[in-house]
Amino acid sequence: MLSVTIDGVVLEATSGERLIDVINRVGVKISQVCYHPQLGPIQTCDTCMVEINGQLVRACATTVCAGMKVLTKSEIASAAQREAFNRILSNHVLYCTVCDNNNGNCTIHNTEKLLAIEHQSIPYHSKPYEEDHTNPFYRYDPQQCILCGRCVEACQNVQVNETLSIRWEDLHPRVLWDGGSTIGESSCVSCGHCVTVCPCNALMEKSMLGHAGFLTALPKPALSGMIDVIKGVEPETGYGAILKLSEAESHMRESRIRRTKTVCTYCGVGCSFDIWTKDRHILKVEPLEGPTNGISTCIKGKFGWDFVNSPDRLTKPLIREGGNFREASWDEALDLVARKFAEIKAKNGPDSLAFVSSSKCTNEESYLMQKLARAVIGTNNMDNRSRYCQAPATQGLFRTVGYGGDSGSIRDIENAGLVLIIGSNTAESHPVLATRIKQAHKLRGQKLIVSDLREHEMAKRADLFLHPKPGTDIVWLSAVSRYLLENGMANTEFLDQWVNGLEEYKKSLAPFTMEFAARTCGLSEETLKKVAQMIAEASGVCILWAMGITQHSMGSDASTAISNLLLITGNYMRTGTGAYPLRGHNNVQGASDHGAMPNFLPGYQSVDDPEVRSRFEASWNVQMPSTKGLDNHEMIEAIYEGKLKAMYLFGEEMSLVDSNANFVSEGLSKLEFFVVQDIFFSATCRFADVVLPASPSLEKEGTFTSTERRIQRLYQVFEPLEGSRPDWRIIQDVANRLGANWQYQHPSEIYREVASLTPLFAGMSYERLEGFKSLQWPVASDGMDQPLLYAKQFAFPDGKARLFPLSLTEPTEQPSAEFDLHLNNGRLLEHFHEGNMTYRVDGIRKRTPDTFVEVSPELAEARGIQSGTWVQLTSPYGQVRVRALVTDRVHGKELYMPMNSTESPVNRLTSSHTDAVTHTPAYKEASVRVKVLPEVGENPLPRINHRFGHPTPQNGVEVERKWKRPDYRVPGNGLVQIQTN
Repeated sequence: MLSVTIDGVVLEATSGERLIDVINRVGVKISQVCYHPQLGPIQTCDTCMVEINGQLVRACATTVCAGMKVLTKSEIASAAQREAFNRILSNHVLYCTVCDNNNGNCTIHNTEKLLAIEHQSIPYHSKPYEEDHTNPFYRYDPQQCILCGRCVEACQNVQVNETLSIRWEDLHPRVLWDGGSTIGESSCVSCGHCVTVCPCNALMEKSMLGHAGFLTALPKPALSGMIDVIKGVEPETGYGAILKLSEAESHMRESRIRRTKTVCTYCGVGCSFDIWTKDRHILKVEPLEGPTNGISTCIKGKFGWDFVNSPDRLTKPLIREGGNFREASWDEALDLVARKFAEIKAKNGPDSLAFVSSSKCTNEESYLMQKLARAVIGTNNMDNRSRYCQAPATQGLFRTVGYGGDSGSIRDIENAGLVLIIGSNTAESHPVLATRIKQAHKLRGQKLIVSDLREHEMAKRADLFLHPKPGTDIVWLSAVSRYLLENGMANTEFLDQWVNGLEEYKKSLAPFTMEFAARTCGLSEETLKKVAQMIAEASGVCILWAMGITQHSMGSDASTAISNLLLITGNYMRTGTGAYPLRGHNNVQGASDHGAMPNFLPGYQSVDDPEVRSRFEASWNVQMPSTKGLDNHEMIEAIYEGKLKAMYLFGEEMSLVDSNANFVSEGLSKLEFFVVQDIFFSATCRFADVVLPASPSLEKEGTFTSTERRIQRLYQVFEPLEGSRPDWRIIQDVANRLGANWQYQHPSEIYREVASLTPLFAGMSYERLEGFKSLQWPVASDGMDQPLLYAKQFAFPDGKARLFPLSLTEPTEQPSAEFDLHLNNGRLLEHFHEGNMTYRVDGIRKRTPDTFVEVSPELAEARGIQSGTWVQLTSPYGQVRVRALVTDRVHGKELYMPMNSTESPVNRLTSSHTDAVTHTPAYKEASVRVKVLPEVGENPLPRINHRFGHPTPQNGVEVERKWKRPDYRVPGNGLVQIQTN
């Protein structure tokens, strides 16, 4: 700590702290148009000039030092600030009253009020550019753009999509997309960072236009006339009187605009933000305070919410009669569900029923679903969709370090010296998390290794890209581990102190020589040795992996091999290290955490532990089953065997997302009674006997748990659409009709019960999650959480981790003479899974209207395929018809097909093979043949898709180029400026 004096007041500051942050922290009002704490110093606006020792400096770019004496309101500082802001006003027309951005948070408006400039000393000058409306979600108005560069900085150095720039050398500089393209045909991924940080109305969400203000929906000629009137009276009245009018109108808006905090319902990163609404119209998503994301969003989190108000929403229960559905009342539908469940239980026993919880719904809802299964029906036949993706990663961590969750936070990943990504298309599957890696790699020298079958964005950015043969990750991971141990590159001190089982583990590595790995994986020994060297030299290593690892027949073992590698190199127990299985859905972590599993009660308490069971039995006043139930893969088998008669599923598209979809769909059709609860009539609903209309996340309260183990509250934005109900209420209604007496009035009461029964969540409460507060489990009874796991010991009785010996396994489905191509599959940035939500967002659907199969240039040439060619893909399990996309992202005889289709779902081609331990389907082990069909259609990606763009990477806004302009000078009486960085 050190002391500085600001306007005569002595204050404490931290060494290295920015002066602007100290000024803001202590509440001194100072203008600052381009500065944003999450962007850092941009230095384009010059409005934060202060006086230090008689000289002017930019407060944003100055770090504090002991004894510094700062004047923010001296004569020369005030003159410089006002001069700088006058220059800004020359680029911007003040018409706040009729501006959709007049919502109390416009930086230009608030700075004008702070500086009290009555008349511009530099007149506004128009620019020779038109507005750009070519992006479906936002527009750019260069006439209002002040060239602060915030958007450029956010795009270049936070999102790191590197689309935006300013060519300062131009006569009339403006923000450029791909150096001068229209937004719609640029590399813009519609992440929304630029719109979020824009300090005025130059960049604005189209959903705001004409909706936010009382006068802003007027026709453009009328608005222009009103603006002209304001310009006409300004010379006489000054801006002060005009701003009072706009402030009055802004306050009026507060009566009809609500801002509600929620948590994103898409991937597992856990972004949180405020949603601005007017009635049921979503004005915009505003990220700022989220502990995971700050100002960041992706296209789905920022703009992908139209599905909530879709006319396709279910609003009445449906009952099947014959081959058709009819609408029914809630009472009739719930009575039928209860009666059929009771009859089937009485006739066939409780284990003839099964329950599947949703990874998209809340922790409280998963808890109630498993309570319904166990306490009301009496079965452990309970699962969730983590079985389809993340169960092997959890198993690998259970084996080695004790907890089935990320070792730390995204902040810890940022702090790593080396990030190793395996089997994860992170930039598209977990885009906001990927921005933190791209940022650390670009700006702070973090090293990046990527191992994948596709050369996606993260692979192209990597310092080293590995392309192993499909299904061989366990081999090269084990070989690298052996090489490190044998060449003195392991962390022996860490192993001696913190790890058990080293000798047995070493013996298990005998087959995994570098020579064997190179031959098996199709990688050179030199490449594998370079991986080992980079790991050994790194200050800390984080390994991230996803479905490219887990969705194999050896998914649990490959995940275990990752943790083994981290243990032998000492990469646990400190920031910048650890294992990070990237959870796919918004609450796939939370669904498992809260007991929606066949072998675990909430908090991973085993169902066969008598002490655990007795605690739940005493609370629930029931006798509970003690043997492991069926997982969702075993449920389908049990249907075919005639053992499983009824199923209750909510919030999951099981018929499309489970592997070997034809087999699964036929199984679902054989159920005696099937209840599906969803917000849309999904493909799975076709097999239901009763369909119950649920509410999405914006229409209820609860909590989600992100991939970081971070538990966050979501608040109700809208009332449930008439006729629909939150899932927790529906589950309670079903339970009570079956004889339970649940009286939950709010999800907070449910979580109070969870915390009382679950040591992992002992200190969890809604009060501790108020607003944007969050907790990362485990949470002690006093509310202390653990953002970094294993800081003191591992989660085993002796506090030590365990190396887990592995043996060689091979993929179950490999190319053959008949099925000669390997088919990979996964996500796309703009769609989520099959697209039930994102296809209902018009802007997303237009940019990516359908699925496709990626074909390498060499295979395309050999088979006569071009982008747009229709092909038929056939596997031993089914076939699909789809258009080809020729791209160098895939190589040789490897194909890639995204999941985003209900018409041609990729899982019609995948098998029923699974990981031997967790029964996670081996989605990534699929072999197909391709038949070229005679018709050639259009490219499946339209020209407005960002993949056709050409980014323009640069080092942020590059303000030094602005300073070199002949018409630029530092404001403030010509005094010398100190530039301190």
